[in-house]
Amino acid sequence: MESGAMIANTHTSVTSGETRARRSFYWRYMVEPYFYLSPALILIGVVMLVPLIVGISYSFQSIALLKPFDTGWVGLENYAALWDDRKFWLALENTFRWTIGSLSLQFLLGLGLALLLNTQFRGKRLFQALVFLPWAVPTFLSALTWAWLFNPVIGPLPHWLHDLGLLSEPYNILGDPDLAIWGPITANVWFGVPFFAITLLAALQSIPSELYEAAEMDGASAWQCFTKITLPFLAPMIAITVMLRTIWIANFADMIYVMTGGGPANSTQILSSYIFTTAFRKLDFGYASAIAVALLGLLLIYAVILLFVRQKLVKV
Repeated sequence: MESGAMIANTHTSVTSGETRARRSFYWRYMVEPYFYLSPALILIGVVMLVPLIVGISYSFQSIALLKPFDTGWVGLENYAALWDDRKFWLALENTFRWTIGSLSLQFLLGLGLALLLNTQFRGKRLFQALVFLPWAVPTFLSALTWAWLFNPVIGPLPHWLHDLGLLSEPYNILGDPDLAIWGPITANVWFGVPFFAITLLAALQSIPSELYEAAEMDGASAWQCFTKITLPFLAPMIAITVMLRTIWIANFADMIYVMTGGGPANSTQILSSYIFTTAFRKLDFGYASAIAVALLGLLLIYAVILLFVRQKLVKV
C-alpha cells in the first residue's frame, strides 16, 4: 500500500512539474514576447492601421466638401466612376511610364556607381560624398532646381539639347505634352541613384573576395565573374531594393507637383498626384480615397509577386 501511494505521489508530482514547465514555456515563448512588443504594436496599429481602415471606408462614401448635403455611404459608386474616368486611366499609364523610366535608370546608374565605388582609386572618398549628395537635398529644392534648369531663359539644358540636335529649338520641354514626363524622370533619377548605390555597395562588400580569387585562378573573365558571382549574390538585395523603390516612386508626387503640377494637359499626372489634386483641389475625399485604394491594390499585388521571386532567389 505504501509503495502504491509513493508511486501515485511521484506521478502526481511529475504531472504537476510538467504542467508548470508547460506554463513556463507558454509564458516565456508565446506570451512574454508579445507583452514586450505590445507598445510598439499598439503604436503601429494607431498610426498605420486605423488611418488605413478609415481611408478605405472613405472610398465607399460620398465625402465632397463642395456638396455638404450629399454625403453618406454610396457603396461601389466611386469605383464605378473610377472605371469610366479617362483621367484615371491616363494617370495610371503615366504612373507606369514614370515608375519604369525612373526605376530602370536609377538601378542601372546605381549599380554602375556601386561597382565603381567597390574599387580603389584616388579621390574615392570625395567622389563617394558627391555621389551620395543628392539623397541629402530636400525634394522640393531638387524639383525647383531642375525646373529652373529646364527653363530656356535661365537654364542651360534646353540649349545643350538643341546643340546636340535633340531639340529643334531651345524650348521648355516641361510645357511639351509629349516630352514633359522626362523632366521629372530626370530629376527623380538624379535624386534616387544614391539609394541604389548605397544599398548595392553594401551588398557588394559582403561578397567573399575568395570567390573572385578562385574564379581568376580558373581563368574566368571579368564578365563571367560579374554574371556568375556578383549578380547571384546581389539578386536578393536587388529584388528587395527594387520593390521598395518602386513603391516609393509610384507614391512620389513631390517632383511632379513642383515641376509640372500634373500638366500640361495631364501628361505628367500620375495616380499619387491625381489623388492629391482630387482631394485638395476638388475637395472630393471619397473619390480620392477610391483612387488611393486602387493604387494600394496594384502595389500590394506587385509586392507579393516580387517577394515570391526574392524567396526563390534566396533559396537558389
